[in-house]
Amino acid sequence: MSENTKPDPGFNTRIIHSEYAAPDGFAAFPVGIHHASTVLFDNVAAMRERSWQDKSGYTYGLHGTPTSFTLEGRLAEIEHGEHCLLTPSGLAAITLVNMAFLQSGDHVLIPDNVYGPSRDQADWLARSFGVKVSYYHPLIGAGIAELIEENTRLIWVEAPGSVSMEVPDVPAICAAAHARGVLVALDNTWSAGIAFAAFEHGVDIIMQALTKYQSGGSDVLMGAVITRDVALNTRLQMAHMRLGFGVGMDDVYLVLRNLPTMQIRFNAHDQSARKIAAWLANRPEISKVLHPALPACPGHDIWQRDFTGAAGLFSVLFDAKYGEEQTDRFVDSLKLFKLGYSWGGAHSLCVPYRMQYMRSNWAESGILVRFNIGLEDTQDLIVDIEQALATLS
Repeated sequence: MSENTKPDPGFNTRIIHSEYAAPDGFAAFPVGIHHASTVLFDNVAAMRERSWQDKSGYTYGLHGTPTSFTLEGRLAEIEHGEHCLLTPSGLAAITLVNMAFLQSGDHVLIPDNVYGPSRDQADWLARSFGVKVSYYHPLIGAGIAELIEENTRLIWVEAPGSVSMEVPDVPAICAAAHARGVLVALDNTWSAGIAFAAFEHGVDIIMQALTKYQSGGSDVLMGAVITRDVALNTRLQMAHMRLGFGVGMDDVYLVLRNLPTMQIRFNAHDQSARKIAAWLANRPEISKVLHPALPACPGHDIWQRDFTGAAGLFSVLFDAKYGEEQTDRFVDSLKLFKLGYSWGGAHSLCVPYRMQYMRSNWAESGILVRFNIGLEDTQDLIVDIEQALATLS
């Protein structure tokens, strides 16, 4: 072998350090799936100059790849926001907001109809981390001003509540909060950014569980936090980094794949749910239908004023003469409706709730059952509910 001839690299080296690169110019509708933990830099100077908070470049897989940056950008566009961060679940998105804006000695206001795990987390923050937590009636509106204290830093809102479905006066709550320099965070999962323009109604921070309509397949756990303000986003980014939140790019791809059909699916869920809710409102077994688009739902007038549509999720209250054993039998008798948490997928779901353990002052009588209306034929779902109602007798 000549002194100037380099030995051929070994087999493993050739596999790991291949010189082949696919040609440029490939174009297709799907966004490419970019997996990475390690991100490569051209040189040391480039590595030192690049910041993980600047999304014009890449630093480490935990802080994003082109796949996740694309989803974040599209979600921000849907909500008419500027900045978006992805989290491993909807609850993780709630955690991100709490960790970014609350510390020991602070006060947070939370609606009494809050998502169950969010309530549990708030109680944990109070018990173990010195955060003062107060629960307010979801229809308090401008009256929330009386509950704001000197150390109040954050007010959470759900529109509507995920089980009891009250629709709050978000603009009134935001006006009262901003008059005292308090931030308002909204769980906007129900409307998916389609039926409620949260930023236009005064909200500072939006969180969503992408597990629902954005995914649409009942197969992805993911959340998002969206803002317009740079300073708020910076605080969220720091908390996001410190918590080590990351999402898998295969899951990100699934959400990206389903976003183009989200509004079509949302509208289909909405139309079917309204028909079924209206039918249930005329059934003697049901005392009240808690669907924001129906007059019997608390906050219906607010929904008419502020919302442009409704989701496929609503609840009903059974006549008080039916006990838990009977309503459980009703749920178990359903054929097309499956028993399981979450919503927003193609399959219809039904879950009974023990509201006396979930609310501070639950005054309604009758067992509450929540329906997620999927994409099955509406009449088939009505027939299924009707045969299950027959088991109550």
